[in-house]
Amino acid sequence: MFKLFYVIFMNLFRAPYMIPKMRFQANHPEKYSEKKRYALVCHAISLMKKTGRIHTMMYGEENLPKEGGYIMYPNHQGKYDALGIISTHRKPCSFVMDKVKSKMILVNEIVDLVQAKRLDRRDVRQAITVLNEVAEEVKAGRKFIIFPEGEYVFNNKNQMLPFKAGCFKCALKAKAPIVPVALIDSYKVFNSYTLGRVTTQVHYLKPLFYEEYRNLKTIEIAKIVQARICEVIENI
Repeated sequence: MFKLFYVIFMNLFRAPYMIPKMRFQANHPEKYSEKKRYALVCHAISLMKKTGRIHTMMYGEENLPKEGGYIMYPNHQGKYDALGIISTHRKPCSFVMDKVKSKMILVNEIVDLVQAKRLDRRDVRQAITVLNEVAEEVKAGRKFIIFPEGEYVFNNKNQMLPFKAGCFKCALKAKAPIVPVALIDSYKVFNSYTLGRVTTQVHYLKPLFYEEYRNLKTIEIAKIVQARICEVIENI
């Protein structure tokens, strides 16, 4: 948590330039391509990483499907999780996040730049609509990050909460590859009391293709994905 305030403070002088630039590009997707907007997000993350002495190691890039859309399902550790994945994911990707938290300054700009989905946990109907939208966009070739735990525990020491099976319905509907993603020490960045240099890890694991899981129940898919992530974390 201390590092979050430190990074914000150290980048305050950039805010008058970066925030309006991000907002302008987010408001004009007809002028700025998805690739261009994604590059701006990656640049903003790079500045935060440099200021906060945050280093993220990436493994398993070869496991990412070369063509078409897919959904990445990582364990959830804190505020840096999506940023860590985006910083290592070469092709533009987006994510689903809590509607309330998405309204924070800078977060709001990043959400709009990558055209992420805001999910209202208190509104089941709206949540279903959002997941259906994700399914349709993945069918069209987009890549998304969905956190199946839904929430995280502060300073969680790489421990996981049970995965929610419902979030795998959009993968079934899209008939898309499911990419398990193991995040390690991501909690140390903004969701612990660490102030020094931090190294996190992003592991892209072998995907589950639709042909492999089409006959499984979502609760079974959730257990398989969580088990694969757990195995990587336990063997580090």
